[in-house]
Amino acid sequence: MKHLIGLILLSGITATAGAQRILNLDSCRAMALRNNKQMAVADVKRDMARNMKKSARTKYLPHVNAMGGYVYSSREISLLSNDQKTAFSNIGTTASSGIGGTMQSIGAGLTDAQKMAIAQQLGALGTTADDVANSLNNHLNNVASGLNAQGQRIVDAFRTDNRNMFAGSIMVTQPIYMGGSIMAMNRMADIGEKMAQNSGDAMRQATIYDADKAYWTVVSLKHKKRLAESYLSLIRQLSADVAKMVKEGVATRSEGLSVDVKVNEAEMTLAQVEDGLVLARMLLCQICGLPLDENLILADEDIDNIAIVMTEKVDASVETAVENRPELRLLQNTIDLSRQATNLLKAGNLPKVALFGGYSITNPNVFDGYHNKFGGVWNVGVLLCVPVWNWGDVAYKVRAAKNATTIAALEFDEAREKVELQVTQSSFKVNEAGRRLTMANANIRRAEENLRCANLGFKEGVIQATTVMEAQTAWLQARSQKIDAEIDVKLSQVNLEKALGTLQ
Repeated sequence: MKHLIGLILLSGITATAGAQRILNLDSCRAMALRNNKQMAVADVKRDMARNMKKSARTKYLPHVNAMGGYVYSSREISLLSNDQKTAFSNIGTTASSGIGGTMQSIGAGLTDAQKMAIAQQLGALGTTADDVANSLNNHLNNVASGLNAQGQRIVDAFRTDNRNMFAGSIMVTQPIYMGGSIMAMNRMADIGEKMAQNSGDAMRQATIYDADKAYWTVVSLKHKKRLAESYLSLIRQLSADVAKMVKEGVATRSEGLSVDVKVNEAEMTLAQVEDGLVLARMLLCQICGLPLDENLILADEDIDNIAIVMTEKVDASVETAVENRPELRLLQNTIDLSRQATNLLKAGNLPKVALFGGYSITNPNVFDGYHNKFGGVWNVGVLLCVPVWNWGDVAYKVRAAKNATTIAALEFDEAREKVELQVTQSSFKVNEAGRRLTMANANIRRAEENLRCANLGFKEGVIQATTVMEAQTAWLQARSQKIDAEIDVKLSQVNLEKALGTLQ
């Protein structure tokens, strides 16, 4: 039975340990970086900047465009009028009528003797005037039909039939000189990629700083919770001793009530610390992307000495901060970007040269007469565009861009001064935190010795309970100040690294 109970208890302890997650500072940093949505946004911005850079590079290369179209018109273009079409279609009939009228006029002008002579000659040939007339009419009709057919072919040849029109082309364009605009665009794309990288670095440092701050806050509250529990244990023991003394009549009831008040205060302090610890753990879980009710344990919770006493002053280089701070690099990128924007605007007053070539097809086409079929042609050329007059529009824009560059430079100088001040203050705080920790350790030794003497005197009956409570309060304050000093050392170091831009 004992072995069975032992196995049950062991399995329960193992399950509880398995439900808890032990994290150190590096683990919290890594989880915070993975969970932070702004870090994901920064990654997307970097990818976007890289794609914009690749897009800018394509401006140096020839571009090929293909176009095609179809148009249907309700009416076709006619090169001949309706009267002309009728005239061409009846040209044979008109000519035949003219010849017949001419022959009739000639016949009407002949005398009877002439008519008789012609008839005798025709008789000698074995024919008559009517036969000749009929044969002539037949020939005229044949000629008229042929001429009418030829006229109709002419009318058909002049028909455009352009109600259905097709067109297509392939064009290749190669920029030769664009006034420096393409170079400016590529440099702006390079600067944009650097800005995205610097923005991501700034977000990374801010995320690490938040994770460190939340981590050390939990550690601080955990230590203060143990301190509050130790203090509550001490004050309860004192309360029990004073209660015995009041019962024996060697202490007044007022002393017992004073100790009880201290017990209540210690219990309230412990409750406040526990509530603060729960909230601090929830904040750390939120930063690390864990469930808010995650039962995690930090590796530094049970360490007695959180920080090592710092005896040497920290010498921070301002030049290091200016070189590494992503905020300053972003401002410098802004200056460079503004200068390239000025160059891009200046290109508006410079000539532009480009080569082009292509192949075009149309239906109908007129390359070999007019035909309702596809026909194409190759073409190459050089395009030159020279700005002549724009009422100073480009010049005004260039001046405005130069003003923007001046503003960015002034903002950079101001930010540099602030960074120098921030580095100096952070360095001072690190040294100050080290001195405070040294003094806090010394105060603890004195407070513990004072508490030991007070407890010994109280047991011997030569010191009152109020003196013991004062010694316990001083011990509590000394221990609390030590915890605060240790956390200040850690946070001041993180602040200094962030000020120097070396927080990784």
